[in-house]
Amino acid sequence: MSLALWIALHALEALFLVWVLRWGGAERLEGTFTSGLISSFAPRWSAEGLRMAALILLVFCVISFAVGLFVPSLRCWVGGAC
Repeated sequence: MSLALWIALHALEALFLVWVLRWGGAERLEGTFTSGLISSFAPRWSAEGLRMAALILLVFCVISFAVGLFVPSLRCWVGGAC
């Protein structure tokens, strides 16, 4: 995967997770089917649970971005598309 695509995908993911954390996304997703973007069983979660999951995912997003930035062979996205 190219560096530009790697950066763009991680930027979009981080932007979504920050929206959930800071800009009211958790309240909008709470109890809806689309909260499954965070986790498959998230529709049962409260806004606080969604924020917690988004924070954990953001931490892993930052770590995987840094690893992929310095080790290009590890730039795989979901589904093994390298």
